[in-house]
Amino acid sequence: MTEKDTCELYCYDEAKVRRLQQALNEQDIAGMASLFKAIADETRLKVAYALSREDELCVCDVANATGSSLATASHHLRALKKLGLAAYRKEGKLAFYSLQDIRVRRLLATATAHTREGMTVGR
Repeated sequence: MTEKDTCELYCYDEAKVRRLQQALNEQDIAGMASLFKAIADETRLKVAYALSREDELCVCDVANATGSSLATASHHLRALKKLGLAAYRKEGKLAFYSLQDIRVRRLLATATAHTREGMTVGR
């Protein structure tokens, strides 16, 4: 016999639901979705992770560290910049990028720790 993974009786806690509805701010959710979409692409995640490990990297460093072409690295760095996750500066003929926000660095560190510890730990 298989166990049902849904409620067999429809009822809910009105107070909890009301608190959750107030907490589920649509702008916050949209912002979080945008952030997670930005790092959902594996190559872009590699780029963001590389940036999280150093204060600043030139496009050539990012391309070599991630095993991608200069064009691919540039594309993903521009996407991160456009999303407000990366900062950019030019020095002569070199283009440098860094993470815009320490919280993104922390998010990536947390995700790394979570992955290394095993995603089922704590369930």
